[in-house]
Parts: sequence; structure tokens; C-alpha cells
Amino acid sequence: MLNKIIRYSLNNRLLILVASVLLLFAGLYTSMKMDVDVFPDLNAPTVVVMTEAPGMAPEEVERLVTFPVETALNGATDVRRVRSSSTTGFSVVWVEFDWGTDIYRARQITSEKLAVVGESLPEGVGTPTLGPQSSILGEMMIIGLTSDSTSLRDLRTLADWTIRPRLLSIGGVAQVTVIGGEMKEYQILLDLPRMKQYGVTLDEVLNAAREMNRNANGGILYEYGNEYIVRGAVATTDVDAIAKAVVKRVDGVPVLMGDVAEVKIGDKAPKLGTASVRANPAVLLTVTKQPNTSTLDLTEKLLSSMDELQKNMPADVTVSTDIFHKQCTKVLIRRGYIRSDRSVFLLDECAYDAHFVGRFAVVFTVLYIGAPFYGVDHQYDEPRWYGHSHRIFGR
Repeated sequence: MLNKIIRYSLNNRLLILVASVLLLFAGLYTSMKMDVDVFPDLNAPTVVVMTEAPGMAPEEVERLVTFPVETALNGATDVRRVRSSSTTGFSVVWVEFDWGTDIYRARQITSEKLAVVGESLPEGVGTPTLGPQSSILGEMMIIGLTSDSTSLRDLRTLADWTIRPRLLSIGGVAQVTVIGGEMKEYQILLDLPRMKQYGVTLDEVLNAAREMNRNANGGILYEYGNEYIVRGAVATTDVDAIAKAVVKRVDGVPVLMGDVAEVKIGDKAPKLGTASVRANPAVLLTVTKQPNTSTLDLTEKLLSSMDELQKNMPADVTVSTDIFHKQCTKVLIRRGYIRSDRSVFLLDECAYDAHFVGRFAVVFTVLYIGAPFYGVDHQYDEPRWYGHSHRIFGR
């Protein structure tokens, strides 16, 4: 068979030459358009379904929430395996599809099945929702925020309401998770003796708290040939304004929120996580990418966005983007061959960009002409039999 291929190639030199040139250009074009990734997705297409069940024990969550969701998804098209985990008040179901299944089609199939099973769940259970479209190897970057004078509460607010929305707007980002810091919370601390004095109940306070932050629509006023939009703007973040909200009236006298409670800004309790950067308290943002997204391009977009955001941050806030991110690094390639006197002759040396987790890497390639023989690799001072050697190391 091999002789026939060689004979055909020799008899059709022009055809083989043209085909080789076409394959060369096709390979170059494909390599230039190919996405670069550090770790390819090694998992089958997987969709995560999350359901909240407040107040339920793990046994109840498993029986009343997880089992119906698993049963509905087991029979879906191209599903190869369904796994689940039930904990207090929360259910997670992993739906794994056959290899090669388009992830968007998998999510559509899952959504259609969940639309049916949602009606059979107990009252008070949240709607099953799909998790972010990411993989176990999709963690792109960890960003740290530290400061000498800005409080952890302000850092967390900056991360939640400024940095996170900006990063989520970048194409290819699946999720941005914020860890650490203190979550800002508007607290209404009730005073039971004063509530009893004014005859105010807990339901009245809760109703006033719900209604005081809703803007009212007053319709349109037509006057002098003009249209005026009328609305009642009562939504506010001012603590003093919240304290002046009317809870009820007693003999025509309004009882204000501040009369029966202390209104202040505090830290959310209990605290569910903490973070640090180089032994200093910090707020961390973990960025996860979507499948089939170029790691190189997305990393450049993230770094560019963080540079723009840092210009508008307080001067004492330090942004650390070098904690972990998959970056492009320089790789040095050396090519050579071994002479008959067992010395290495260096043909050329070049550097190119490659995707590694780290800062520097060296690739040493030894090419051989003729039969392999025993020699000494002078770069590593290692006696060995040489055939074809690719040595990689980094620091």
C-alpha cells in the first residue's frame, strides 16, 4: 500500500505539489482563526438546574423538589446522566447530555421540561432556574479589591453595583461571583416598648416598609394645551427619609417609622464569606467564561475593562488582577540536531506567544538525521538515548 502511494506521488508530482500548497494554506488559515484556550472543556455538555425551597429540610427537598425535577429531565432528548444534590432549602440538579450536543439546544430542552414540572412543585417553592452557562474549567480570572481607608462595605458595594455589571456585559462572560467584604443593608430595628406604646403591630410595620419604596403613577394632566406626567416619587435611599415613613395614624396623628424603630445602614448578618489578598482583608471577584470562548481575547477584554474602571475608583482602592488569570506568555523554541561527535548544533531560536498558566516557558526541540544514537543533552547535562525530544520547563 505504501509503495503504491509513493509511486502515485512520483508519477503525479504537479498534482501532489498543488495539493500540498493548498493544504498548507488551509492549515495556516485554520490556525489563525482557531480559538486559543488553556484548558479545553473536558466535560460533556451539562446544564445546572437550581431550585430554592425555603424552610424545607434536606429530606423534604429531596422528596418534594429534587425527585420531581429529576424524573422530568431523565426522559429528555440526548440526556445521558442526571445527578442531584439536596440541602437545607436548596436543590441542585446536573443534567449531562451526550457528547456533541449543542449546549444551547440542551438548555432549550431543559427549559421546556422545567416549564411542565414547575406546576407540580409545592407552594412556596421557587421556580427552577438554569445556572450560568459555564464549565468546571471555565474559571478565567480572580480580581481582588483592597484599600487602606475605604471600608469593606464600600468595597463590596463597588464590586456588586459597578464592577460586576460591567464585567457581565462583556461577551463570553458567563458569571461573576463576588466574595468577601460586608454587604450593605438598610436596617429597621424595631423597639417593642415603643410599638406597644403607639399600638403598632409587626404587620403594619412590614406593610409600611414594603409600600414606602414604591413610586406611584398619577397619570397625565392636560392643561393649557400641554401634557404633564404626574407621579409620586417616594423611593429613596436616605435613612432620614425612610424614618419619616408613615406607619399608621392614631387619632389623626401620624406614627412615623422612626417613632417605633431605629433606621440605619448596617452590615448584613450572618456573614457568609470572607476573602483576603496577600494577608489583607479584601473583596474578590471570580470571573467564569462561557464554553467555546477564546480565552486570549476574553482575557484582554477583561483587563481593558478593569483599567477603565480603575480610573473612576477612589484613589486608595487597589485592584489586583494578577492573583489568577489564564494569560498569554512568551515561549522560547530552540531547534537543533546532534552531530556525530555527540554535540548539539543549534539551528535556530525563536519566541512566540502561547497559552500557559504562568509567566515563562521554554521548549527545546532536538531534531535527528539518521539513526538514533547515544549522546549528551548539553542544555540539561543528561545522558540518554536520543530519538525525538521535546522538553518543556517553566518558572
